[in-house]
Amino acid sequence: MTSELLRDNPLGDPHERPIHVYLPPGYDEAPDRRYPVVYTIQGYTGHVSMWFNRAPFRRPFPELADEVFANGDVPPAIVVYVDACTAVGGSQFLDSPATGRYHSYLCDEVPWVDERYRTLADRDHRAIAGKSSGGYGAMVTPMLRPDLFGALATHAGDALFEVCYQYDFPKIARVLRDEYDGSYADFHADLAGRLHGTKPSDMDLMEMYGYAAAYSGNPDGSVSLPFDDLGAIVPDVWARWLEWDPVLMAGKPGYAEALRSQRAIWVDAGTRDEYYLDFGATAFRRALTAAGVADDTVHFELFDAGHGAIEYRYPLALAWLCERIA
Repeated sequence: MTSELLRDNPLGDPHERPIHVYLPPGYDEAPDRRYPVVYTIQGYTGHVSMWFNRAPFRRPFPELADEVFANGDVPPAIVVYVDACTAVGGSQFLDSPATGRYHSYLCDEVPWVDERYRTLADRDHRAIAGKSSGGYGAMVTPMLRPDLFGALATHAGDALFEVCYQYDFPKIARVLRDEYDGSYADFHADLAGRLHGTKPSDMDLMEMYGYAAAYSGNPDGSVSLPFDDLGAIVPDVWARWLEWDPVLMAGKPGYAEALRSQRAIWVDAGTRDEYYLDFGATAFRRALTAAGVADDTVHFELFDAGHGAIEYRYPLALAWLCERIA
């Protein structure tokens, strides 16, 4: 897919993006039938081709998704696999002057798919699902565009920022001090001359920068950090981050109305999540209740697992969503 919205983005990332569209069994044999659509988005560092990576003793999600529809017990759906990877590892599926218009790009894929495939082209028959940063995107996108998405599934999505992010600020500040004289510019200059991951601190530094680029990017393309050289909160920047916390967003009237309009909301996380996103999931569930979302609209579950290797949760949510948006 060629995206004019991503052309000349601040990071110089490609504006031509792969998009994988799964067509359910019987699609070609029923030329008059139209189908609901589930958009599937990835976590931080995810690229769409990684959906097909095979881990030992496990199956990739596209195979698990295909199995959901294989026996005919679940209403068939089109599944769209989206790519929003960036040079800093991700976009959080938001528009930011430091990364590009990735929220708008995601939403622009909807008419692109509707024009090319036999979809039920209505928000009541369209869902979005994801894990981690993808779970974050799945929470906020229907709040921002309830006209496009009428259901969601979030697996260990980023939420309750003071718990899932803030505890890392002193750690990152210390690494910056000890290895790069407190400068992200020095980190990026060092990284430009070698492979990412050849120093133990690379992922932690890049991940924090990627979040800051999404939540607190500036009009000139620079990035403001939410903490100072001591790891302490910078109040005005941290306030910009909190504006994007799904838990707090759900408490605002317009977003609360958007959530009440959803046909189905799946929320889950592992009780041993290393980023404490089980607390984020619980806080988001409570925020849904406070926003007036009907209990029978929501599936909430905490299960015994950490943050990784939870792809077996995705087909459970996929089937549940398809039964409600068919």
